[in-house]
Amino acid sequence: MADSIPNLLDPEAVSSAEAIGLAARYIVEGFLSGEHRSPFHGFSIEFTQHREYVPGDDIRHLDWKVLGKSDRYVLKQYEQETNYVAQIVLDASESMIYGSGKMTKLHYAKLLAACLSYVILQQRDAGALAVCDTEVRTYLPRSSNLNSIHNIMGTLAKITATEKTDLGKILHDLAGQVKRRGIIIVISDLFDDEEKLLKGIQHLRFGGHEVIVFHVLDPEEIEFNFSGSVEFQGLEGDPTLTTRPRDIRKSYLSELNAFLDRVRIGCERQNCHYVLANTAHPLKETLRSYLGFRHRATAR
Repeated sequence: MADSIPNLLDPEAVSSAEAIGLAARYIVEGFLSGEHRSPFHGFSIEFTQHREYVPGDDIRHLDWKVLGKSDRYVLKQYEQETNYVAQIVLDASESMIYGSGKMTKLHYAKLLAACLSYVILQQRDAGALAVCDTEVRTYLPRSSNLNSIHNIMGTLAKITATEKTDLGKILHDLAGQVKRRGIIIVISDLFDDEEKLLKGIQHLRFGGHEVIVFHVLDPEEIEFNFSGSVEFQGLEGDPTLTTRPRDIRKSYLSELNAFLDRVRIGCERQNCHYVLANTAHPLKETLRSYLGFRHRATAR
């Protein structure tokens, strides 16, 4: 059954995230006047450089001190501030339906996408949503209107997990389609071809986008605390396996931790933020921890 719309906005998580906000770390190219640094020069906010005066320029921006000292006519230029566009990429492949308790990875991912969308729109930035598996299944184009949160909630509520994952391809395609530099937020369990995934992230970074990766995993996937004889049902085409978890726990955890390290290090090499989102942890804690870290890093 699809999630009901009211349940997707966790009041505590929204309140906690909204208090910190989601500021851009890098120069962005927005489409409205806002709060983040733009690569385009204008005559507002923060001084960056001089340029020579040419006939027709507004003389109000002449630097009279330079004129008095050097008899040169130069204009002051300033950094414009701009709204950013955040593209939320939500993995809705079959592996996301797993949940050892009441919370599946997909439901946690929906909550995360909903909360981030609300915070982005509330601070007058723009958000877009791409729901994908092997391809983009649903796409909501960018909007900075807070009322569009209802459309986002309705779309998230209807999502069911199917098909395999091809997140690397999705990110490559996105890098080619999104021309304005902004923020790409990936929400996925990352059960995909690692090399292809990291190359997709690299492609986005090469285009000047900031990338944030929320790696959503169930606590049993992280800790593997099963007991007895267990039948593991394969997802995304994998076969069913019956085994004694105690016999394979050590090797499983070794492989998992190596995988987590490779993905985390791969993200760090591209100067991307990597967040391990354990579905056993309340969403407000996951967001408060990351956004607090992000705020401190951005303020430096």
